Amino acid sequence: MTDQHDPYWGLPDPVLHAEFYEDVPSKRLVAWVVDTVLVILLSLLALPFTAFAAVFVLPLFVALVGFVYRTVTLARGSATWGMRLMAIELRNARGERLDTRTAALHTLFYSLSMTFVLPQVASIVLMLTGARAQGLHDLMLGTAAINRPARN
Repeated sequence: MTDQHDPYWGLPDPVLHAEFYEDVPSKRLVAWVVDTVLVILLSLLALPFTAFAAVFVLPLFVALVGFVYRTVTLARGSATWGMRLMAIELRNARGERLDTRTAALHTLFYSLSMTFVLPQVASIVLMLTGARAQGLHDLMLGTAAINRPARN
């Protein structure tokens, strides 16, 4: 961990502990694909419970299901199911797992960035070039995805 003058003092140092950030961008991509498939499946499973009325606003319905899915999974384990499959998790600047508030904000900022092309492109560039592989929404909240630490 780095010193407390660094705004990310609780996260592993990307130079001294590079293994925490190794392959994180590609793992996030695979996790995103898995999560997208899961959200679509969950949306289709939930569709009958709306008496199929959600079919008229399907993109909005899928976005709502995705928002709930991401917020709940991030709040309960600091990782979506796709992230868990890829053995990565999100941590805040203090190195702690995300709480419900931060999970909801992370999901909100992620959702907003997915709405527009430029923030998406900026996030991808930042993930590929930054020392901690943080997207735009991560930088806004002080979060970072890391390879899941080994459990003792």
